Amino acid sequence: MTGAAARRGTVAALALVSAAALTLTGCGDQTGSGSSNEGSDSEAPLFSKLPADIQKSGVIKVGTDATYAPMEFKEGEKIVGVDPDIAAALGKQLGVRFEFTSGTFDTLLTALPTGRTDIAMSSITDTKARQEGLDDKGQKTGNGVDFVDYFNAGSIVYVQKGNPKKIASLADLCGKTTAVQRGTTFETVAKTQSEACEKAGKPAVRIESFPTDAEAQTRVKSGGAAAGINDYPVAAHLARTAEGGNAFEIVGDQVDAGPFGIAVDKKNTQLRDALKEALDAVILDGSYKKALDKWGAGTGAVTSAEINGGS
Repeated sequence: MTGAAARRGTVAALALVSAAALTLTGCGDQTGSGSSNEGSDSEAPLFSKLPADIQKSGVIKVGTDATYAPMEFKEGEKIVGVDPDIAAALGKQLGVRFEFTSGTFDTLLTALPTGRTDIAMSSITDTKARQEGLDDKGQKTGNGVDFVDYFNAGSIVYVQKGNPKKIASLADLCGKTTAVQRGTTFETVAKTQSEACEKAGKPAVRIESFPTDAEAQTRVKSGGAAAGINDYPVAAHLARTAEGGNAFEIVGDQVDAGPFGIAVDKKNTQLRDALKEALDAVILDGSYKKALDKWGAGTGAVTSAEINGGS
C-alpha cells in the first residue's frame, strides 16, 4: 500500500504487542513464496549467513498486509506480487522458504519482537521514526526496527475516473474529503498538506482514515471522498486495472519519495545482514529486475541494498 511509502506508513499506529500477535495469527492465510524451495538448502550460497534457528526450520516467517496490488495481494488464497517474487529470489540465495502471513498493516512492526514473524515485508516505508520506535507524535513506543531497503516509491493522489472534482495536485485537497489507510505514510502526507492549507488561510483537508486500503478506495470510487492518497505503484496499478481501467486515475506528481524496507527486529542483526547480502546478490544476477518487471514496477528499482536509508 505501501506506501511510501507516499508510501505505506510514517509510523504505524502501534497496538499492543499481544494484539499484534493475535492479529497476525487470526487474519489471513499463510502462503509460501518460492514453493520450489521447500525446506532448507544448505548448499545455497548464503545459507551459512542465516541465524541457526532459521537454518534449522528452513523458513523465514513474513508478516504482510496482502491488499496492495501489485506489491502484495491475494489471488484466491495465494499471496502474490512484487514482494513475494523478490522474496522467492532471496530464498534461492539463502536456501530457505519465505512464508507470508497476511495481517493488519498497523500491527506488522509490533509483531516482530514476539517471534511470530521474522520480518515484515509489505511496502513499508523506511523512516527514522520507525527505526527509533516513535509514534506519529514523536513518543517512544518501542525499540524500533532495522530496514533492508529494496524499492523506492512516493505518494500520489488518485481520483475517480474523469476527475469530477478537477483535482490537479496535492495542493488541491484543501477543503476536500480525502480517503487514506490508517497508520500509513499517506495518512501523514494528508495531515501535512492539511496543515499547509490552514497556514495558507484555506480550509483543512477533511481526512477520512480507514482500517484497510480497500475501504479507502471504495470511498473514492463511490464519490464519498474527492480523492485518495496511495503509494505510486499501487495507485498506478489501480488506475490501469480497476474495472478495466475505468474506475480511477492518478493526478499530479509523486511526493515524499523514499525507500521501502524489509523490517527486522533490531536484535536480529544476523538476519538483517544476510538479507542485505542476498538482496545485493539478486540485484546482480538479474532476478530482482525480473520480479519488478513482471508487475510493471521497474521504476522503483534500487541499484544496491541499503540498511536504514530512510529519513
